[in-house]
Amino acid sequence: LNEDEFERFKEAVEYFKLYAVRYDFDWLLIAALAYQESRIDQNKRSPAGAIGVMQLLPSTAADPNVGIPDIENLELNIHAGTKYLRFLYGRYFEKEPMSKKNKMLFTFASYNAGPARVARLRNEAKQAGLDPNIWFHNVEIVAAKRIGRETVDYVTNIYKYYTAYRLIIDKLDLKKETKQKTIAR
Repeated sequence: LNEDEFERFKEAVEYFKLYAVRYDFDWLLIAALAYQESRIDQNKRSPAGAIGVMQLLPSTAADPNVGIPDIENLELNIHAGTKYLRFLYGRYFEKEPMSKKNKMLFTFASYNAGPARVARLRNEAKQAGLDPNIWFHNVEIVAAKRIGRETVDYVTNIYKYYTAYRLIIDKLDLKKETKQKTIAR
């Protein structure tokens, strides 16, 4: 993270935490997706019309499954994006026979490529003798062949950013814990 990115991260972190708790996600996963989508930049606009940190289309935010207007607002943008993730997760992956990690990876792929396309990729993976319930080294192979590297790189990047965030937060927590123990002596 450069200095500007870190400032944007600090500005958004309370909202990542708030809505991650509300929708039962690890807040660092939401932050990692936001970083992949926009570098956590609320001013970002895509050529397709996606807005803000979570790069949501106004039509997605207005959909009854999300129903959060004014995604020009940082908090509402993060709320809408996280609620949309919860919708994707609950509708398409929650009851699938896969690990929680894979449920999230498939949810990210669906956020990027759409749930219907991801369902087709899973079916194709199964027909090819790959495990349709595992993203890495299975469905991602079919995704790379069928729709190109964009979604594969997207999911990989989010997982990589999540891992980096987790290491940073764990290191900060360990420092804080060590400092408290030293003070307590």
